[in-house]
Amino acid sequence: MSLLNRLNDDMKQAMKNKEKEKLSVIRMLKASLQNEAIKHGKQELSEDEELTVLSREVKQRKDSLQEFQNAGRDDLVEKIQTELTYVEIYMPKQLSEEEVSAIVQETVTEVGATSKADMGKVMGAIMPKLKGKADGALVNKLVLQHLS
Repeated sequence: MSLLNRLNDDMKQAMKNKEKEKLSVIRMLKASLQNEAIKHGKQELSEDEELTVLSREVKQRKDSLQEFQNAGRDDLVEKIQTELTYVEIYMPKQLSEEEVSAIVQETVTEVGATSKADMGKVMGAIMPKLKGKADGALVNKLVLQHLS
């Protein structure tokens, strides 16, 4: 089932259950996906493109969450955390730090990286493998550890 079909089904269910926040998040996700499709001039996005949109939405919420926490806006922190929970439902299962570390080690060996100067090469090779399955900040941290 495509992500858009799944969102439509979940939207109908959220309407029936009168879940306003969930409905709002689903509508926002649908709008983001449709805008991305229009931007690329397509009827439907590929799974990879859908994942890119979802990853962007998760990142935006995490950034907002951090800003609201720093500003002491607890009312907005709770709202963003709820939204983030709903968005993450549609993301693929996230890899553990150990799994990501193993993939980082494998990629470092694969590209023959030896120092921090090779960071760009490693990140360029590893991010397509981990797209949507691991947080970019975590990957960056682990790559730096392996290259030091």
